[in-house]
Amino acid sequence: MFDYLIVGAGFAGSVLAERLASQSGKKVLIVDKRPHIGGNAYDHYDDSGILVHRYGPHIFHTNSREVFEYLSFFTEWRPYEHRVLASVDGQLVPIPINLDTVNRLYGLNLTAFQLEEFFASVAEQKDYIRTSEDVVVSKVGRELYEKFFRGYTRKQWGLDPSELDRSVTARVPTRTNRDDRYFTDTYQAMPLHGYTRMFEKMLSHPNIKIMLNTDYREIQEAIAYREMIYTGPIDEFFDYCYGKLPYRSLEFKHETLNKPVHQPAPVINYPNEHPYTRVTEFKYLTGQEHLKTSIVYEYPQAEGDPYYPIPRPENAELYKQYKALADATPSVHFVGRLATYKYYNMDQVVAQALAIYSQLVQRVLIKI
Repeated sequence: MFDYLIVGAGFAGSVLAERLASQSGKKVLIVDKRPHIGGNAYDHYDDSGILVHRYGPHIFHTNSREVFEYLSFFTEWRPYEHRVLASVDGQLVPIPINLDTVNRLYGLNLTAFQLEEFFASVAEQKDYIRTSEDVVVSKVGRELYEKFFRGYTRKQWGLDPSELDRSVTARVPTRTNRDDRYFTDTYQAMPLHGYTRMFEKMLSHPNIKIMLNTDYREIQEAIAYREMIYTGPIDEFFDYCYGKLPYRSLEFKHETLNKPVHQPAPVINYPNEHPYTRVTEFKYLTGQEHLKTSIVYEYPQAEGDPYYPIPRPENAELYKQYKALADATPSVHFVGRLATYKYYNMDQVVAQALAIYSQLVQRVLIKI
């Protein structure tokens, strides 16, 4: 008899498996449809021996000391600050938009103070910020919105920014200084030996059993367990009874090149003319030294594995119906991006899983 059947071996499922096994002495079975642990953060060595992220770049950053210290039990860290360039008007310029971006793009020599005035002069006044388009044009005006955001967002989401919730572009800041870091979080680092190694340590407790290449529905009747932790798509769990929740997917095209470096930054965004959204070169992320290099092109698409919940009001309403069913299913705990239909970063999923663990412990204490 297992105390918990955990569906999904990504961050949410693995953190809960580790806490329940190591801190509460629970017996846990964790299953995943894929042939590996780690979820979308899974990394591996390609045929040339280069460490790559199979499902696109995963950059760890957090302001949570608790999350960083928790993960530090399972990995050493390599300090890493992420930087991104965007291919705009034949130039590669920093994104998020900063002082250097505007000066290079327009051949200007503005100061930080003058850039504030520039943004104020081109920004469109909005009484209410409702959509992703509103967020950007109210900060930097329509021209920079068209150059950097509209095409990228259309490719990424299959929708115009005017059709998407403001949360999508609100994630990308605008700066008046020369700070070209993509993130400004307190803790920015990459697992020294990769994400998969970190997950292996997390799931190495003797109370944890792992089954891969396994659909939980095929085994749940045959294996006894008390409660379930579910990290898959919530609509799939309830057999799509209210219809499918919309997601965006991605296709990844990996290439290994016979040269040590390919591009001048870890990631280059292509907001306009190319069919892909960005190209990542992994050696920047991992710090690996190798005579060859490996890159990945990302092509957003409508069908495929669910990656990004699409933030629109009608989708939020549909999710609420599934959430009501989840709330009425007390023996199943829904955790993670897919199970709660929210676009979480990795650290947010870890924080959510740690919070759920605390709730489970508290519930047991109350019963006692």
